[in-house]
Amino acid sequence: MSRVLAGPSCAQLLGDLGADVIKLERPGEGDDTRKWGPPYLKDKAGRDTTESAYYLSANRAKRSLSLDFTKPEGQQIARRLLAESDVLIENYKLGTLARHSLGYQDLREEFPRLIYCSITGFGQTGPYAPRAGYDYLIQAMGGIMSLTGEPKGEPMKVAVAIADLMTGVYSSTAILAALRHRDMTGRGQHIDMALLDVQVAWLANLGQSYLTSGKLPERLGNAHATVVPYQVFPTADGHIVLAIGNDGQFRKFCAFAGAPALADDPRFASNSNRIRNRAELVPQVAALIARQPSAYWIEGLEKQGVPCGPINRLDEVFADPQVIARQMTVEMPHPAAGGEPTRLIANPIKLSETPVEYHRAPPMLGEHSAEILGERLGFSAAEIAGLRERGVI
Repeated sequence: MSRVLAGPSCAQLLGDLGADVIKLERPGEGDDTRKWGPPYLKDKAGRDTTESAYYLSANRAKRSLSLDFTKPEGQQIARRLLAESDVLIENYKLGTLARHSLGYQDLREEFPRLIYCSITGFGQTGPYAPRAGYDYLIQAMGGIMSLTGEPKGEPMKVAVAIADLMTGVYSSTAILAALRHRDMTGRGQHIDMALLDVQVAWLANLGQSYLTSGKLPERLGNAHATVVPYQVFPTADGHIVLAIGNDGQFRKFCAFAGAPALADDPRFASNSNRIRNRAELVPQVAALIARQPSAYWIEGLEKQGVPCGPINRLDEVFADPQVIARQMTVEMPHPAAGGEPTRLIANPIKLSETPVEYHRAPPMLGEHSAEILGERLGFSAAEIAGLRERGVI
């Protein structure tokens, strides 16, 4: 019972790992992201379908049941599904499902083994709990935008909805932990996930630096707060990322760049001193790197064991031999495309004994309604037709 990105990405991850995921969607409307295009998936004639790229990114490995749970009949169907389900994932505003007798407190006694995962912007408690949460807003409120962007520029968000996606990952971990607990005790529980909580948690070393020092980190653009030189540098024909992580790597870089004296300079010999003297060092490194093309540095520094890499466009990412070797795209036939293969981003998890299986393309709205109601709940064809006529499905 989730839509947009945080909940759907969580459910997709669990579906890739073998869960039977039923996506409940509003009849005639569906997940909001179905309309978040262009681009849209093309049919055989090259025309836009109703399936947006955004929706395709987070809804693999699911079946779609269109169900109006605001109607009593819809609530009854939802409860019948819950009777044979392990997990409910929902990301409605606080109190929405409770108004339709589908809140955790409404279900916990009837379904004591159920794991009920609520994903909201601000959680089930606290002064902001009733507010709607959006990734962009959470990036701003949670601090990451204050740390991202050029020092003299405006605060900058991360290009992808990272707060949503990270909440999906944390939620999947919480669900697996709750399932393990239920295996041992027989008891389900309520999981309260908040985008803001997750955003604060993955401030990571920069958040901890503030707590430790009491000093606000500065925006450094593409530079690193505690490692130098560790940033983007222009070359003779483009840009590279130089990611020197220790003093030995810095010495190797200086030797390869023809400037061994830099590594001997006491201002730059240790990382702590390089941080203190960042303003003096970085222009000298930049001048060295600007003399040669990107390939010179990438190929040469790789041989020296010094981390250095290109800044790939997305076409270069998906053509990269390492990405190809790791099978980071997968083709699945999609009904909207007339059964033609649709290229999707693959799951990054590699398991030796239980590898990810790609068995369901992102479903069309209500694609599996009759299948689920008939096979799982025993509804007849006539009963299903009646539900459609009454707008329940």
